[in-house]
Amino acid sequence: MANATVSRLGQSEGTGDVQALFLKVFAGEVITAFEQNVILKPLTRQRTIQSGKSAQFPAMYKAAAEYHTPGAEIVGAKIQHNEVVITIDDLLISHAFIANIDEAMSHYDVRAPYSTELGLALALAYDKNVARNIARAARGAALFSADSGGSQITDADSDTSDTSLAASIWAAKLAMEQKDVPVDSSPVYCALRPAQWYLLAQENTLVLNRDVGGDGSYSQGKFSMIGGVDVVKSQALPWVDSSSDSDIPASYRLNLSTTTALIFTEAAAATVQLMGLGMESEYDIRRQGNLMVAKYAVGHGPLINKCAVEVITA
Repeated sequence: MANATVSRLGQSEGTGDVQALFLKVFAGEVITAFEQNVILKPLTRQRTIQSGKSAQFPAMYKAAAEYHTPGAEIVGAKIQHNEVVITIDDLLISHAFIANIDEAMSHYDVRAPYSTELGLALALAYDKNVARNIARAARGAALFSADSGGSQITDADSDTSDTSLAASIWAAKLAMEQKDVPVDSSPVYCALRPAQWYLLAQENTLVLNRDVGGDGSYSQGKFSMIGGVDVVKSQALPWVDSSSDSDIPASYRLNLSTTTALIFTEAAAATVQLMGLGMESEYDIRRQGNLMVAKYAVGHGPLINKCAVEVITA
């Protein structure tokens, strides 16, 4: 009897690696899972570098105006300059190993669920680190001696009172505007944990009241803005004490256990990307299974501190 002619599903055009197409599909699933679950990435500054360990973000303070005395020579006034340097962190990875024997015995596909979990793990870490650096901005000093730093608003019941939390969001936007942050020309965001987001979604006095400009829906549990602030929710927000967490970079270790919300503009924090999201998968003959690794190399940091406000309970 002649051998069967096998159509290898993972082989590209009948030649080469018999797993080539499988790996591409897997990588795509990781990227999809990552992009769909990162909330804070598009809300802050992004920069990609081709090489090196850090990136420089130049900063410039506003010019001054003065009255001119007739006959006096105009020689130009100083405009202050500064810089913020953001350094790339170590390579962040999420990985899994699937043994051949387990995959053979399984009655369902495990690669797709595993790829989703790898993407979710990286997305969770990304959002947590961005949130930590927005909080660093809110707690940070001014870049220039005549300028302002970040802000904190203490609201003891902001985690349990919808009206109190809504008032603090208004107060945060006001605090930034009083520091000359362009809150009317730049989008302003508020990041909340789901518990506080759903709390606000039930506030029918102001947030959902159409008579005073509310545009939400109690029946659908949604609202878009509070005072022109776009409210987003994420389970990734790290409202815990991680000041001694050795699993994250030292500069990210903060006590956020009393944090309720972060209100910020795009300029509050920035991310520098050296290596974008990538996927590697390789069969290990010595261990009789497939090792899968999702990875990226980025660095996060506060940028213009006055563009961030932290609402805390104590």
